[in-house]
Amino acid sequence: MKVTEQDHDWPALVRRIHMDQDRESFAKIFAHFAPRVKSFLMKGGSGESLAEDCTQEVMATLWQKAHLFDPSRASVATWIFTIARNKKIDALRKQRRPEPEDLPWGPEAEPNQADVLVLQQETEKLAKAVAELPDKQRLLIEQAYFGDLSHSEIADQTGLPLGTIKSRIRLAMERLRHTMK
Repeated sequence: MKVTEQDHDWPALVRRIHMDQDRESFAKIFAHFAPRVKSFLMKGGSGESLAEDCTQEVMATLWQKAHLFDPSRASVATWIFTIARNKKIDALRKQRRPEPEDLPWGPEAEPNQADVLVLQQETEKLAKAVAELPDKQRLLIEQAYFGDLSHSEIADQTGLPLGTIKSRIRLAMERLRHTMK
């Protein structure tokens, strides 16, 4: 039997890690999410070694910064996969540091504050729109886009028919497109 998102109260486990440094809760989260994070990173083009290193850093971050998780802002899966994406970006930046002669001279131009504000507002609007989706649609969107799982992989994990998954994702995307207009 596969463990699904509904089989555990992930936010409660993160709370126990934060409040009690509960190793059993951490072990459950690690067992469920570590392989998925590694797969997500490898599908995103990371080599196995980089994916393993980043996965370890993600899980260490979860242990050390469980107090930063806010269930009103994102699901545990979304939070973990966001950490993974950021760890991967950091690792790639470290690998691609330019040589001193390649560095531009002088201060970089500040980003246009209006553009920054618009991007921030759109990001907040999208996060709110995703959070307002029905649970059945939201979980599938998170698995497909944040978890980087194919529809077939989601069907294997959830036990739902492939057609149901495709329909729910399509309906969710239509709702998101309508909300973002």
